[in-house]
Amino acid sequence: MTDAAPPADANTPAPAENGAGAPAGPGFRILAQYVRDLSFENPKAPDSLRIDGKPAIDLGVEMNAQGRKDGLFEVELRLTVKATTDAMTVFNVELLYGGLFALHGVAEQEIEPMLLIECPRYLFPFAREIIARATSDGGFYPPFMLDPIDFAAIYMSRQQQIARGPEAAKV
Repeated sequence: MTDAAPPADANTPAPAENGAGAPAGPGFRILAQYVRDLSFENPKAPDSLRIDGKPAIDLGVEMNAQGRKDGLFEVELRLTVKATTDAMTVFNVELLYGGLFALHGVAEQEIEPMLLIECPRYLFPFAREIIARATSDGGFYPPFMLDPIDFAAIYMSRQQQIARGPEAAKV
């Protein structure tokens, strides 16, 4: 696999092409990025802005992808962050961040890993910034910064769970 090429602009050189004018090697282009849904809750403000110590963080990560009739793919990254103390919910952020991708030169067996590992890896820094900005705008300083996420490990764990069958999912 190859890393994603950034969106083309005047400062970005065009990717290497083969003789037919198509980019060389497998990869993808991102055609659009968007916030589908964003929710920020600070239910105990202003008291939540003055807590002692660090709150417990519960992080949820989901990746979903689907093909479209036009041959493009929609990839969604759902991030949920809930910060709590023994006494209160400090904040709760839910973000559904998406991208529209065009794949090229990707073998059929590599499409799913490309969509659920590489594409979310590209979307993550933008989603991370949105969450940081939401917590900052909510009055938290420093803003909450998500640690990097290993999308390959999440994908592999999901594949192992599927291989074990529906009974393993209930555990």
